[in-house]
Amino acid sequence: MCLFCKIAAGEIPSKKAYEDESVYAFYDIAPQAPVHVLVIPKTHIESAQALTREDDALLGHMFEVARTLASENGLDKTGYRLITNVGADAGQSVPHLHLHLIGGKTLKWDN
Repeated sequence: MCLFCKIAAGEIPSKKAYEDESVYAFYDIAPQAPVHVLVIPKTHIESAQALTREDDALLGHMFEVARTLASENGLDKTGYRLITNVGADAGQSVPHLHLHLIGGKTLKWDN
């Protein structure tokens, strides 16, 4: 079982931001901004590259959860970033699909 599967199952502690039957969201332990939440499916999917048409509703729900969390944290007024990385070269360190919800400050691109 991967790290994020263990977090979603409650085997590894996390600071929960949201949970329902298909999605779990928690605050990143190494935040890149004042608000940095990870939104993950409870079903193991390695990355966006592994998504299929059967995952359409789940992916839409993940974005809905991210939007709700952004609003709850006041980011809908100032702006926020949603990121998903695919593979090591893109910076994906945990092979489990996840959205980074980042905001609360002016964001810049490093490269």
